[in-house]
Amino acid sequence: MLHRMTLRVLPRLTMAVTSDDVRRRKRWVMFVAGFVAFALYRFAKRWWPPADPMTLLAVSGAICTLSAVVVYRLGRGADWRTIVARDGLSRVAWVGGWIGFVYGIQLSLLVLALLKFVAQYDFLQHPEGPGMMAIIIACTSVVRDAFEIGHVRRLQADGTPVLTFPDGAPLRAMIGQKGRQLLPWIAGAALVPAVVAMASAGMGEWGQATLTQLGLVGLVAGTLAVPAYLAGEQRSSSWTVSAAMIGWGELFRFWWWPGLAFAATYYLAVTGLLAFVIMPSHQPVILHGLVAALVGLLMVIDGYYLGYRRHVEDQVERTVPASLLRCPFVMGLLSGGGSGRPMAAKPAEVMVGEAGRHG
Repeated sequence: MLHRMTLRVLPRLTMAVTSDDVRRRKRWVMFVAGFVAFALYRFAKRWWPPADPMTLLAVSGAICTLSAVVVYRLGRGADWRTIVARDGLSRVAWVGGWIGFVYGIQLSLLVLALLKFVAQYDFLQHPEGPGMMAIIIACTSVVRDAFEIGHVRRLQADGTPVLTFPDGAPLRAMIGQKGRQLLPWIAGAALVPAVVAMASAGMGEWGQATLTQLGLVGLVAGTLAVPAYLAGEQRSSSWTVSAAMIGWGELFRFWWWPGLAFAATYYLAVTGLLAFVIMPSHQPVILHGLVAALVGLLMVIDGYYLGYRRHVEDQVERTVPASLLRCPFVMGLLSGGGSGRPMAAKPAEVMVGEAGRHG
């Protein structure tokens, strides 16, 4: 789900995918995709058992995969021959496999968990409604993101500088560079939410309830994402000074979204995996701790990454002339490289310097 945060937190990407024309086209694409997903669900359920979670997830993943690839082409604004020649089959496979299949299944699990634990509408007892909503909501969300990613790639192909493409290459490059700086954050992200979740689970049935765990884990993990974001920005000043420079209102918005929102999203997706795929006979205290540790780990890595990419983009915009940013070779170096190898991102730091951002 990091691609979703990247598209909404980094200003250049946000402006690219929120123009009036893009919004209008995207709304139509989502409407049509939702209608098609509904029709495919009604057609497919004649041949698969509607109460089987694994079959539901497989159908959802297949529909989302096909939808993501088709809608990526619409956002890209090019024919398949051009897309394969300029983007490569690996990019198309990533859109279909990761944005379509994997992300679609995550969203389906999220919807099933939300309906089961918040709305008390369990798929295992009433498969028709939750199953239909899981497929439709997942499909519309997938095509929204696939369209935006295709549009960003279209701008990039037309010569618009895109320093952070919302795939995994910049993240892998950052981990290769900043692995040691991340270690304390990784340890804290795993330990603090796990301790809180296990302490709550040890209090009995109320503390083990999914809504209780959701509130506690979401609050702790979402809050940890904020200092991780500040650390990723590489500021030389203290956190309080850095927070004041960014603005407390801006930090509050980041804490609310993506902090709390995506911490809850991750937690519900993992809980959905447990409830509808793994289905353990009981959930020991240690399992609550492991789920919380995973959510905290994801949120801290995401927060640090977003701060780091914001730092890189701001520094490059100040240091490198706009005309040079249009050079594909320079953009390949600054964006972390298409291969995602850690060494590919090193020239960016050489060019922009190691000094922290001060405004």
